[in-house]
Amino acid sequence: MNVTIQRDSQKKSIEEKIMRAIKQLVRFGWEQALSCLFPVVIFASLAVTQILPLSFLPRYDWLLLIFLLMQWGMIRSGLETRDELKVITLFHLIGFALEIFKVHMGSWSYPEEGYSKIFGVPLYSGFMYASVASYLCQAWRRLKVDLVKWPPFLAVVPLAAAIYLNFFTHHYWADVRWWLSALVIIVFYRSWVTYEVGRTRYRMPLVFSFVLIGFFIWIAENIATFFGAWEYPNQTNAWSLVHLGKVSSWLLLVIVSFLIVATLKQVKGKMAQG
Repeated sequence: MNVTIQRDSQKKSIEEKIMRAIKQLVRFGWEQALSCLFPVVIFASLAVTQILPLSFLPRYDWLLLIFLLMQWGMIRSGLETRDELKVITLFHLIGFALEIFKVHMGSWSYPEEGYSKIFGVPLYSGFMYASVASYLCQAWRRLKVDLVKWPPFLAVVPLAAAIYLNFFTHHYWADVRWWLSALVIIVFYRSWVTYEVGRTRYRMPLVFSFVLIGFFIWIAENIATFFGAWEYPNQTNAWSLVHLGKVSSWLLLVIVSFLIVATLKQVKGKMAQG
């Protein structure tokens, strides 16, 4: 009799743990979905403007207007703070500068016409980089992200700068992305990111979180190129899957993005304490 009661109790305990895990996963997914609002709007806009006939303006210009309106709406509704807007604007500028260089070097192209193109790059393209910053800022706030054993400022900033510069310099010099990736592991091997879901805190190795975000952005890149956001040379005649090697590029870009956001958060926290 006691054995039966004990088994029933254990079974009930396992079921409760499973249900709690499912609820936590749903909560986490919901918070992630809210954090991805801007990227979702970008993908939806790319799809809709490719399918529907457009009047008055070229497609690239409509996309710019939609993204500007979305940004205004997020600030107006309180979904984003003014501090987050400053970070997002910084990413827009960083990303747009990279786009101009990459298009000039023939890495990819924007073949459609548009009034808002500068040096062959439509202004809306900067929002795709800004959407990564938007996600990071939103997730940071919603999941109450905290950093454990964050490396010194003098290690983080030069590493982020070196990663960003390599996107430019590898066209003229050796591509050192793998050396930089090794440095990331060395600098951040003791670092963890903690986050909160349903009043329970979890933690994850920071390097692993970089890999996860980079992989999901690669998936997003395939969706974006499918809907004509931009075009790689091998996609000129027909769309094809973006080479898996691009994951390394997005991984490094995510690292730069995360390092910038984290550093700004650290600086702001110290200013608030002072």
